[in-house]
Amino acid sequence: MARAIERIERDILALEEATRAIAADLQSAYTSYLTTLGQVMRQELNQASYILCTQGYPEKFLSLSLNQRQQLQQAIRRLSQQASEQLLAHSKSQEDEGDEVEQTESNRHSEPEIYLDIFPVSPSKSLPVSSPTTSVPPITFPSPTTSVPPTTFPGPTPPIPPTTFPGPTPPTPPTPPSSPTSSSPIELATWQQNQERAMHQTLKKVSRETNLLLQKAGILPKTLPEPILEAAAAASETSAEVMPGPPNLVTLVIEIEHGQQSQDSSLTQIMAINLRLGEIEFADATLSSERKQIRHILVQLNKVGQEYQKKQRERSIAEAEAAWRASWFE
Repeated sequence: MARAIERIERDILALEEATRAIAADLQSAYTSYLTTLGQVMRQELNQASYILCTQGYPEKFLSLSLNQRQQLQQAIRRLSQQASEQLLAHSKSQEDEGDEVEQTESNRHSEPEIYLDIFPVSPSKSLPVSSPTTSVPPITFPSPTTSVPPTTFPGPTPPIPPTTFPGPTPPTPPTPPSSPTSSSPIELATWQQNQERAMHQTLKKVSRETNLLLQKAGILPKTLPEPILEAAAAASETSAEVMPGPPNLVTLVIEIEHGQQSQDSSLTQIMAINLRLGEIEFADATLSSERKQIRHILVQLNKVGQEYQKKQRERSIAEAEAAWRASWFE
């Protein structure tokens, strides 16, 4: 029995060594993926903002002065730059801190570069509904989940003066997941899930802040309650319906009553920014390829994790049998 336990222990050590190799590959893959994602996300946010202002609300955009338009564009570029830095900081902080140092992220942001990759797009006959997001296949062996703390955002501010448009306040970025240094497949799976949550959190955050900027500028209706936009974005994430139209935008139809005493109402269609990971990946072949690489590594992790749990179970049974024989007396 002792030899059986020793053999099982050797098998577990080999699986832990394989897990450490997978962790190194997975961290490298995410570093490359997040670098590309930050670049593509900036382009997609600029493009979605362009379509919203020129095809969704052209009259309102034309009502802005030249100075206001330039400041709005600069503010959107700054938000996209900050979000790109936050995505990359997830991987950089892991490489720099090490496995005994608590991960933290700086609130400092560099000055935005001139980055306005906006090109005309053929107008669509109908306003778009975002397509569902593609996700990484889940790890099938059980693993604890760690929730990402919600990020708070400032509410809408009063309308800006006609000649100025304030830029966004540098946001507090979400805390990046800790480095995958464990030899446990379960802990590595938890790290990977936290990476995905952090990415979705960043995209949701920059979408929300961009919509607030558009409300301040008078592009989006200032009377539109923020919970409606959040509900529409959440619904589009779970919808299986795919309609033609520009990506990373969500549309909703709301009913507006005309006065408290009036029984008349009208339906109004609203367009808003809603960055979605699946649509961003679809826009760039390199990013899609890097996502496939992550999926390939996760398949390996899944196999090792299942075998790891099997061996742990075998060890528990062998130790229990040995303990039973050691304490049994006729």
